[in-house]
Order: sequence, then structure tokens, then C-alpha cells
Amino acid sequence: MQFRDKIIAWDDLPAWRAALRGAGKKLVVTNGCFDILHLGHVTYLENARNLGDALLIGVNGDGAVRGLKGAGRPVNSETDRASVLAALQSVDGVCIFPDPAATKFLAAARPDIYVKGGDYTLDTLNQDERRAVESAGGKIVLVPFVPGKSTTGLLEKISRL
Repeated sequence: MQFRDKIIAWDDLPAWRAALRGAGKKLVVTNGCFDILHLGHVTYLENARNLGDALLIGVNGDGAVRGLKGAGRPVNSETDRASVLAALQSVDGVCIFPDPAATKFLAAARPDIYVKGGDYTLDTLNQDERRAVESAGGKIVLVPFVPGKSTTGLLEKISRL
């Protein structure tokens, strides 16, 4: 399979999900900006993938990343970020969504398991996202980050060079 085949258009997401469900596969979903891929990301994604049969990543679109992270971000375009993620062995699908919050994406993806980083708790998680997952019968799993590994930290280090 070529990595480009793992990039799922928004309109194709319901059919992609239905095919997985029909095959009896447990879908793990996560989301984020994934602006500059690093060890923390790939460790997190591998841990998420090990919780089920398939891993789908929702990637915030460029406008959403600018709103979340500020001017100058993203460093890489949404298409580039989705492509790099799709090339990872642990990733089965990538879907770009335009919103800062993942609520609509999660409602369409209907994950069996929704993974978020260990900097969240069930109380600090976006409660609309939580309801979208739990109302569809999914559960939420918090996976720890690799300490000291972040895109923001990398950008700060680069700016000091």
C-alpha cells in the first residue's frame, strides 16, 4: 500500500469507518496538529495503535492550527503533515478536518477507543469531544507523553541556533 492511499477524504470517512466495523476491527482514533513529527509523536502513535486493530488520525487543518498555535504555525502544510503521518507503519488512516476541536471528526469516525495525551484528564478533555465518543459507545484512553519531546520545544531550540 502507498501512503497516499491512507489519506481519507472527509466525505469518504463514514464509508471507511463502516468497512472497518463490518470487518469486526476495533478502531483507535486520535487527533492533533502533528506539525513537526518527533519521537514523542511516534511513540504516542505506536502506543495508541497497540490498543486496537486500526489507527485513524485526525489532523487539524492549517486554519485551525493557526488559531490554536498562533502566527507562523503550522510549519508544515496540512497535506504534508497528513502525508508524513500516513507513511508511518502504525497508522492506518489520516483524515484532515477544519475545526480546532475534534467534535465533528469524532462523530464521523465513531471510535471504539479515543486516545489523548497524558497532559489531559477526563475532566480537562473537551467535554463535547468526550460526549461524541461516549455517546457512540467508545471509551477514552489517556496515553503518557515522552517527557521533553514537543514541537514547541523543537521550535524553541531551532530559534536559538
